[in-house]
Amino acid sequence: MRQQRRVTVTSPQTRLALAGRRSGAPAAPPHLAPADAERARRIHRRQLRYALTVLAMLAALLLGLPLLLAAVPALDTVRLAGIPVSWLAVAVLPYPLLVLLARWQLRRAERTERPEPGGSQVSR
Repeated sequence: MRQQRRVTVTSPQTRLALAGRRSGAPAAPPHLAPADAERARRIHRRQLRYALTVLAMLAALLLGLPLLLAAVPALDTVRLAGIPVSWLAVAVLPYPLLVLLARWQLRRAERTERPEPGGSQVSR
């Protein structure tokens, strides 16, 4: 029996995206007025600083919670609705805190991007 040749089927957008990647030429940065370019750099630095702060808080939460539970083994004996509090702390507690961290990060990023009063806005 003769084996049929396999054919890759992709959308035109995928082919264009892949073709652009193969060219090796880096994407041209947008041309901004000097004031806009400086504002964009300030926004980028501030958002990076905020993101690193949130990342450190996330690491503290995800690493600190198991350390806290290991340091306080009495939480294994305390039960809420028949479930050990230590299990609830691991299974339930991180998610609302993650949502709060994400919301806080988003609000700070949006506040940073708001146009400055009397200043120019970065063109998109």
